[in-house]
Amino acid sequence: MTIGILAIIAVLILSFLRVPLGFSLLTVGLVGIALLMDTSVALTLLPMTISEAVLSYELAVVPMFILMGNVISRTGISEDLFKAANAFFGHVRGGLALSTMVACAGFSSVCGSSYATAATMSKVAYPSMRQYGYSDGLATATIAAGGTLGILIPPSIILVIYGILTQTNIGDLFIAGIVPGLLGLVMYMLAIYLISLRHPNAAPRGPRTAWKDRFYSLKGTWSFVAIFALIIGGLYLKWFSPTEAAGIGAGIAILIAAVSGKLSLKTLRIVLLETAYTSVILYTVLFGALLFSKLISYSGLAEGILSYVQTLGVSGYSLIGFILLVFLILGCVMDSLAIILIFVPLFAPLIVAQGFDLVWFGIIVVVATEIALITPPIGMNVFVLRATLPSVPAHTMFKGLTPFIITDLIRLAILVSFPAIALWLVKMSG
Repeated sequence: MTIGILAIIAVLILSFLRVPLGFSLLTVGLVGIALLMDTSVALTLLPMTISEAVLSYELAVVPMFILMGNVISRTGISEDLFKAANAFFGHVRGGLALSTMVACAGFSSVCGSSYATAATMSKVAYPSMRQYGYSDGLATATIAAGGTLGILIPPSIILVIYGILTQTNIGDLFIAGIVPGLLGLVMYMLAIYLISLRHPNAAPRGPRTAWKDRFYSLKGTWSFVAIFALIIGGLYLKWFSPTEAAGIGAGIAILIAAVSGKLSLKTLRIVLLETAYTSVILYTVLFGALLFSKLISYSGLAEGILSYVQTLGVSGYSLIGFILLVFLILGCVMDSLAIILIFVPLFAPLIVAQGFDLVWFGIIVVVATEIALITPPIGMNVFVLRATLPSVPAHTMFKGLTPFIITDLIRLAILVSFPAIALWLVKMSG
């Protein structure tokens, strides 16, 4: 148990020192198993863990969804979604921000990455909002908060990783993420509307679009609707597995982009290289996480914590509250992916022992890590925006994000109090 505790501390220290997470997990996992068992055992487990992961059918879902997101991001399809949303909401006070939030939800539904959503929308939506006089705080906060929807609305890379770590059905996680994701969208839009009423100068009205032009703008959104409906509909109806859905989604995205003339050979080459680069990084992190999980299991840390919790008498929703508090505090100083990889294997046995549903726990964990993406001092979505919008200070972005963080905390409380919100679609599909 002691080695398990020291291993977590070592990974946290290495993370704070900016050592790549995958190498931190691999190194600590290898050294920890060697100390706990034997060096030969550790050296045997390392290639065994990597080979098992590489040959895993479920893990093939990761590069396919990354490829799909990169195709959509690189071919400019996201601009069509923003134009359509703006045609319907632009004339309302705060309408451009509302349009941006809808576009973020739509883009993330076929992208699966918060960082990609935030980076793309900063280029698509921010210039329009500044042109019409939106404050930097509201404009950037809307994009940063909207980007967090990318790790919940399926297909989500984070949900895939959670499913692999906890051996939870990825298709069920995707279906469970739909309603909480849409709830987040609605609550974010309500927050924007209330902000625009209180600070009208920060969110002026845009020009009204004729109904004819509004419906005409929808022609650019059919690709989003088709891909999302195919993936989620197929999973809901059990037509194909998540891995098959990822392959189909990537293939359809390439086909749509090619037919529409937006995918040249040069762009395809860039997309494939970006996909390979991102996939290698994620695979390295996953290899480390799987080896680290074995160390935690062998060290007896999970069993020790379970016994300690039982001794304290902490159970039920008190335990859930404690775990979420840990995630929220860690989110202020750590990347959301690191939190998931290090602490989910530790807490998952406690959740199972208490009789809670791992699908529901996955959703509330992802919502908690969503909050981590926009909380100071290390809100990763803010730093993505700082890279694309260097003229806007980080403190301006964080100040603008305060209402969205409060909104997220309210949504988290709702999802914890009413698990059926996340689980009813899963039970209907079941």
